[in-house]
Amino acid sequence: MAQVSIGDSEFDRDTAVTRREEGVYDAELSAGWTIIQAVNGGYLLALIGRALGDALPHPDPFSVSAHYVSASRPGPAVIRTQTVRSGRTLSTGQASLFQYADDGTEVERIRVLASYGDLDALSDDVRTTAKPPSIPPIEHCLGSGDGPAPIPGSSAITDRLMLKLDPATCGWAVGAPSGKGEMRAWFGLSDGRDADPLSLLLTVDALPPTAFEIGIKGWVPTVELTTHVRCRPAPGPLRVSIITRNLAGGFLEEDAEVWDSADRLVAQSRQLALAPRG
Repeated sequence: MAQVSIGDSEFDRDTAVTRREEGVYDAELSAGWTIIQAVNGGYLLALIGRALGDALPHPDPFSVSAHYVSASRPGPAVIRTQTVRSGRTLSTGQASLFQYADDGTEVERIRVLASYGDLDALSDDVRTTAKPPSIPPIEHCLGSGDGPAPIPGSSAITDRLMLKLDPATCGWAVGAPSGKGEMRAWFGLSDGRDADPLSLLLTVDALPPTAFEIGIKGWVPTVELTTHVRCRPAPGPLRVSIITRNLAGGFLEEDAEVWDSADRLVAQSRQLALAPRG
C-alpha cells in the first residue's frame, strides 16, 4: 500500500488516501471538517480529487462534477476510481466514495466525473470581462469570533479555516439578513497552507450558505457541485464571491468565483442545493 499525500498541513493529512490496489483507495474522513454532523462537501471533493490525481496520468483537476448521493460521516471510506479516457492534454476519470453500513455493505456517498490536465502547460492568453469581487480590507471583515454570538450552524470546520466575511453579506449573523443571496469573504486555511488546485475544490464550498443572507437558516445539503479550476493560485489569501439568483421549488443554486492575490480568477463553480425549510 502507498499513501498519497503532498504535505504536512492538516488539510494534506486529512485528505491523504492510501492506494490499496490499482483504482482502489482507502481514506479516513476526519471529524475536523464537519458542519453540524455532516462532512463538508468541498473537503470530500478534495479528498476524491487527490485519489483521481494519483489514478490519472495528468496532475491537476480542470473540471470536477460531483453528485452527492447520501450524507457522509466521519470514519473509514473507500474510493474506487476508473480511467475513462487518457489523451494528450486531458484525461477523464470517474470515482465513487463509499462508506460501510452497520451490516458491512458499502453505501455510495458521492459519484464524481472529472477531467484532469496540466495547469502549467496552459496558455497565458486571458480575455475576460470578469472582475474581482469588491471586498473591504481583510482587517475590516468579520470572522466567526467577531459577532455577538457564535455563527449559527458553525462547527469543527470553522477552526480549520481563515474566513473573514464582508460585513455587507453577514447581516444574517446578527438577525438582520439583507434579503440578497450573496456571500463574500477572504479565505485561507488556518494553518497558513497556501492554496493549490486541490484545495480550491474545498474553497468553493466552504463559505456560509447564501440562504442565510436570504433569511433562511438551516442545513443546505449539496445535490450537485461542478467546479472548474482555471489556473494555479498565487500565494496569499483568496477572495471568494458566491451568489444565488433563484430559489424555487425548494432548491437553490450557488455560483462561486475564487480570485487569488494576483487578481486572477482561479476557480469557478455552480452548485445545486436543497434549501432549508424556514
